[in-house]
Amino acid sequence: MSILDTLLAEARNGAANLSDLVRGRGLRLGVTGLSRAGKTVFITALARHLTLLGRNDKNALPAFRVAEEGRIIAGRLEPQPDDNVPRFAYEDHLAALSGPGRHWPQSTRQISQLRLRLDFERREGLMPGGSSMTIDIVDYPGEWLLDLPLLQKSYLEWSRETFEASAGAARASLAADWRGFAATLEPGAPEDEGAARRAAEKFTAYLRASRTDSYALSTLPPGRFLMPGDLEGSPALTFAPLPLPEAYYIEPGSLAAMMERRYEAYKTYVVKPFFQNHFARLDRQIVLVDALAALNSGAEAVRDLQRGLNDVLAAFRSGNNNWFNTLFRPRIDKILIAATKADHLHHLSHDRLEAILRQLSARSIARAEGFGAEVDVIALAAVRATREAQIKYGRDTLDAIVGTPLKGEALDGHRFDGETEAAIFPGQLPEDPRQAFRGDTLAIPEHQADVRFLRFRPPQTPNGAPPAQIRLDRACQFLFGDWMS
Repeated sequence: MSILDTLLAEARNGAANLSDLVRGRGLRLGVTGLSRAGKTVFITALARHLTLLGRNDKNALPAFRVAEEGRIIAGRLEPQPDDNVPRFAYEDHLAALSGPGRHWPQSTRQISQLRLRLDFERREGLMPGGSSMTIDIVDYPGEWLLDLPLLQKSYLEWSRETFEASAGAARASLAADWRGFAATLEPGAPEDEGAARRAAEKFTAYLRASRTDSYALSTLPPGRFLMPGDLEGSPALTFAPLPLPEAYYIEPGSLAAMMERRYEAYKTYVVKPFFQNHFARLDRQIVLVDALAALNSGAEAVRDLQRGLNDVLAAFRSGNNNWFNTLFRPRIDKILIAATKADHLHHLSHDRLEAILRQLSARSIARAEGFGAEVDVIALAAVRATREAQIKYGRDTLDAIVGTPLKGEALDGHRFDGETEAAIFPGQLPEDPRQAFRGDTLAIPEHQADVRFLRFRPPQTPNGAPPAQIRLDRACQFLFGDWMS
């Protein structure tokens, strides 16, 4: 990214931030996470809770201090602030979660935004009394963050790193078809659209296979290959790594030159605009992590998640904000890393899940805190799909969870129909979080697994009530409670 590009982008962001400042107190909250971490569910549940505050006598967010103290007057949705950003389809997602055929809404495929306004009574500061703030929730796929390091890498570097990663024990079998085809290509041969297209298709198939539930691998840039949107079929997504030696000279007009040109186009027309127009304007950030999927798969998937999470967190411009930074170079001063689907575990394992998450992100937490940002980890469920119970197993009493497994989920040879409740003992997470990283297992068969997490249908929620949650209130307090003191 050139210095001129950076200065122009920061000037545009400064103008937008000044406009926000003039209109009133507002916070831009980024919500991201790698695929299937629950971003859509989190935003829908958060908006549902916040828009019901002040209307119900019973507070469903007890750890959110301003709500627990009864200082919320009202919460409401406001019109979309940015004309060039799609609105988050809150009403559609809420209907999916709470309708008669309740189901989990479709996952994030593009950037979207939702504006909330909270009216509340301020107790502290120069002007106590009635006040108001807006929260602009910016939803974007975490895979896009994994693309940001590409801005600093050449095509040669990216190709070499990708081939090295695909040769590891965890990925070799998944990458075999693509690697085999790539070996037949001659990088110095003339440009060949058909070869580029087939290479891109096989490379994308490898990325998609790595993301399946059985493997649950995370570090899979370029992110748009798995969610192309309106770029599908464009030259900017029709390229792939080639097995090039270090310091290889790319001949103009060659297949390698074609791949390199399209890689650079991807960075210019896909990655840079996201960074300049959206990512660089965030104030606070929550990163949602589906750690349970990696734990289901094995230690190799957990380590891969660690690499992906570190790459995601390294992309943030974190640190303390002052008035100049707020206008021209805003920094993310609070980052919350959240392990989702905590309702798939008994509450006795929630602290252990947080400990594993802290171990996963320790390096990135230290880096962000070194720049002055405040970072925390949490295990949460924005929508709680289970309740807890105890079941007898021989002479033992097991701490179980009860819910309706999704149709097709299977355990111990039994396949669930999506309608029947079941009591499940998912196992216990290790007391020592380092144990989750030991070994080289991947796609562990069910009969060999110490833990096994099923997916459940959304719960039935009483009409007009917010969904049950686990620690969503703690997330609210951390992310914007200090703005409402």
